[in-house]
Amino acid sequence: MSLSATTARPSPAAPPSPDVDRRRRRGRLLNRLDVKYSPYLYIAPFFLIFGIFGLYPMLRTAWMSLHDWDMIGEHTFIGFDNYTRLVSDEYFWNALVNTFGIFALSTIPQLLLALFLANLLNRSLLRAKTFFRMAIFMPNVVSVAAVAIVFGMLFQREFGLFNWLLSFVGVDPVDWDGHRWSSWTAISSMVNWRWTGYNTLILLAGMQAIPKDLYEAAEIDGASPWRQFWQITLPMLKPTFIFVVILSTIGGMQLFTEPLLFGNGNIIGGNQREFQTLAMYMYEMGIVNLNTAGYGAAVAWAIFMIIIVVSLFNFLLVRRSAK
Repeated sequence: MSLSATTARPSPAAPPSPDVDRRRRRGRLLNRLDVKYSPYLYIAPFFLIFGIFGLYPMLRTAWMSLHDWDMIGEHTFIGFDNYTRLVSDEYFWNALVNTFGIFALSTIPQLLLALFLANLLNRSLLRAKTFFRMAIFMPNVVSVAAVAIVFGMLFQREFGLFNWLLSFVGVDPVDWDGHRWSSWTAISSMVNWRWTGYNTLILLAGMQAIPKDLYEAAEIDGASPWRQFWQITLPMLKPTFIFVVILSTIGGMQLFTEPLLFGNGNIIGGNQREFQTLAMYMYEMGIVNLNTAGYGAAVAWAIFMIIIVVSLFNFLLVRRSAK
């Protein structure tokens, strides 16, 4: 007796309906669009805000600098006359000298001290490192107005702490806001006290990113901590240090609040403009004097170009010295 088996063959699948096929094509298209364009949508809010509050004011200021503009709204196109005026403006050059003087007295010691403190906080043998890292950042959290009030009391002529200390070595009381060099020293001390901790933490973060194996190998080879700092830490820290230098340069060239509060709100920076910075002069010409808003805009663009030149110079200097 023989058995015959029959194999059932599957019937061919029915083709998808037009609606299903259309939905599949739409899904694939949306998926490609999501992968390709969604990153731009995520970062679009930043560029939108920057365009409204950053790019547009810059372009508007550039347009104003080409006009004899007042805050009432009347303006006349004068081309580059405002920039020509800058070249022969003694107040502009005085503000430029003041800005660079305060910048040199604040930025250079500030970066050297921040580098020293960051290296100290990076040591493994240091106890309570979290406490010291928080404490060193506290001056940056304090309001700049409070800092100005405290330092204004410290630098008072008659009852200030610093004049009292100088009296012990036979130095007469210093009129800190009455002379150029003394006002530069007082303002730069405010800037150093407030921003050294901020730069210290940035440099500390850069140091902690350096592989520990390099230090262990150098210690095995007999390298001293000082040699490890010069041969390992500084070269590896170069990108972070360049960032800190450029950031400090931008802040130093835009210095406004500290000298303004040090002079008790006097926008000209002392009786003889001893410590008026470029930012203060721009505010005087563009806001205080309503009839010279166009010239104030030219000062603003001059500051912008100076920041670019000085930042580029510092970048090349630090990059070359770190080789």
